[in-house]
Amino acid sequence: MPADLIHLVRHGEVFNPDHVLYGRIPGFGLSELGKLMARESADSKVGRPITRLYASPLQRTQESAAPWSKNFGLEINTDDRLIEPWNDFEGTAGFGVKALRNPRLWPKLRNPFTPSWGEPYVSIAERMLEVIEAAWTATESGEVALVSHQLPIWTVHRALLGERLFHDPRRRRCALSSITSVRREGDSFVEVDYQDPAAALQSSAIDLGAV
Repeated sequence: MPADLIHLVRHGEVFNPDHVLYGRIPGFGLSELGKLMARESADSKVGRPITRLYASPLQRTQESAAPWSKNFGLEINTDDRLIEPWNDFEGTAGFGVKALRNPRLWPKLRNPFTPSWGEPYVSIAERMLEVIEAAWTATESGEVALVSHQLPIWTVHRALLGERLFHDPRRRRCALSSITSVRREGDSFVEVDYQDPAAALQSSAIDLGAV
């Protein structure tokens, strides 16, 4: 039978001394704190039947998947559908109030509902739900870990609840190295749990998230 649970795992803190929106830019790996957070996340599921592991191709998610690979003796299956959404502010620290003060950037901010500055929320939801379905189908038994990013995981959360995908990024419940778990019920998936294994480390972490 297919997988019992799908765990959507966010990566740990990224080494980002310039505080830029790193998006899909290569070379942004975990900080030392981020590596510790990733281990806390993976260790929290020791004893669970994790039988399959997927990760986004970006460095921070591959590094966050490494402790899961070690703990459960699993190969990391890289899937592009788990990647961070693209956005026009990658490499800058100019999103938010700074962008609003710059008239040249206003065209990028014209529609926050799509959004106009990056990958449409609908596209994010579609690809994430596709990989969840594929992972569930491909797994004969046990549980699956999918290591991804804040916005894709939060978009899944809202999609499964039937909520509008547009939202305030400051109110996302998707901490660094958190685990959002979903289960198949009938013809669809439902969210059944949220855990923050690295909660004790969050206060000293820098979390820029995504736009």
